[in-house]
Amino acid sequence: MKIMVSACLAGENCKYNGGNNRNRKVVRLMEENDVITVCPEQMGGLPTPRVPSEIKDGVVTARDGRIVDMEFRAGAAKCLEIARREQPDLIVLQSRSPSCGVKQRYDGTFTGTLADGAGVTAQLLMENGFRCVDVEDLHLPVNQA
Repeated sequence: MKIMVSACLAGENCKYNGGNNRNRKVVRLMEENDVITVCPEQMGGLPTPRVPSEIKDGVVTARDGRIVDMEFRAGAAKCLEIARREQPDLIVLQSRSPSCGVKQRYDGTFTGTLADGAGVTAQLLMENGFRCVDVEDLHLPVNQA
């Protein structure tokens, strides 16, 4: 099976704070599948580390007030190009991220409050017919967990 995953879940240090979100289930998937890792924020030209960002009123804004919507959307477009070319069977994304959250994301107040709705990359991928799942909703067969 071909899987696209948020690079931070694979252990790449691309998270806003310079760390990662290495996930045991994703690492197990990587052992037995063809995996493509992506970090939409880096692909959109943002540095690591970077100021955290959230979506408010449909616009991605950094905590310091800078509008970073263009960079987030450019990275999302690059992820879509890769998905179209590679045709992954499944895309596993980091939960609650302004890029990758599939079901929820932070609400733009930088208070840890969640809002329903996808991040810009997840939304674009799903709008184009790709099967996306939040890593927290990833369930592996018992023999793979």
